[in-house]
Amino acid sequence: MTAPVPAPHRLGVVLSHPTQYYSPWFRWVREHRPDLALRVFYLWDFGVVPTRDPQFGRTFVWDIDLRSGYEHEFVPNTAADPGTHRFGGLRNPELTARLAAWRPDSLLLFGYNWDSHLRAILWARRTGRPLLFRGDSHFLGRGRPGPLRRWPLALLYRQFAAFLCVGRANRAYFTALGVPENRLFHAPHAVDAARFDPAEPEYLVQTAALRHALGLAAGTRVVLFAGKLLPAKQPRELLAAYLAVRPPDSALVIVGDGPERPALEATARTAPPGAVHLLPFANQSEMPARYLLADIFALPSRGLYETWGLAVNEAMHLGTPALVSDRVGCQQDLVEDDVTGWVFPSAQTDGLAAALARAFAALAAPGGRDRFRAAARARVAGYTYAQTTAGLAAALAALPRR
Repeated sequence: MTAPVPAPHRLGVVLSHPTQYYSPWFRWVREHRPDLALRVFYLWDFGVVPTRDPQFGRTFVWDIDLRSGYEHEFVPNTAADPGTHRFGGLRNPELTARLAAWRPDSLLLFGYNWDSHLRAILWARRTGRPLLFRGDSHFLGRGRPGPLRRWPLALLYRQFAAFLCVGRANRAYFTALGVPENRLFHAPHAVDAARFDPAEPEYLVQTAALRHALGLAAGTRVVLFAGKLLPAKQPRELLAAYLAVRPPDSALVIVGDGPERPALEATARTAPPGAVHLLPFANQSEMPARYLLADIFALPSRGLYETWGLAVNEAMHLGTPALVSDRVGCQQDLVEDDVTGWVFPSAQTDGLAAALARAFAALAAPGGRDRFRAAARARVAGYTYAQTTAGLAAALAALPRR
């Protein structure tokens, strides 16, 4: 007699809004894990309808599909000023009723610092549903918090049965806050690797067209910055460091918008012709060509908020090594100094320029460019949706039975 097939585990996911990093993961789970029934409860429609981002300073909508291929619903948000910038920006009174109607076996929360997330935690505790947590916080650059900060976080995290750790710095964060080792599961930060294939013919054509449009010769070595032009991301410091060490046949390309742009434009006008190129915000479909244009992807953030830097994953899948500060969350996992990229100490004033000089020298060495490209792709190959899902599955298997 054939044994009955167990019903799929019903996992409810509470997430602020669709993103280019998580929507493809949910689609991957739907395609590859029939033992897992997943439904995402979105609390805001940012990015899938035209929305103004105050940091980019523009209204936009992502140009890739973030809604098909997996179960989800948008829970009405009643906040007067919706968003993740404040506690009351995600206020969804219907959330717990929607969760109760779907009847999840467990609940996965991305973050906690909003009205609706705390409602979901209370609902799960009241109804006996195990809670899983995914966040990417770390203590890099700031040290372990004092008791007044540590105690409420430790109390909050005791409500969760399992934690999906995105990397080493994030795991150390949870450990410092008293989370037991048996509740920590490695579920690394990942991007849609299939969308960042360096052999994709369309990307090669787009890259060649972009290089021609910028007037870059075939042998020009390119440093790329792509992201919001914010002080904490240090685009002005990167520009200054590049101009200080600029070797012949090189260029700096900065892609993005934000409050630092006027200062960058002013400095760029003083640079030698063709050395610095400022491009506007690029949507998702445009980014692979920009990564392929580059020999170095720079994320020199010295701020305390660069919890991971998923653009580094994207660049490395395309074979572009990264230059990052030691405060960037992914550094300990992905960017090994002089192996898969370059790391500079954020506390050193001249550290960025020195690292950039080392990067140019390493790439100019015989076989240097090919060595770094191969090492970058090999390292990030362990950070895919398959590995992330394996960590999720291990966490679900360890949950207490209801």
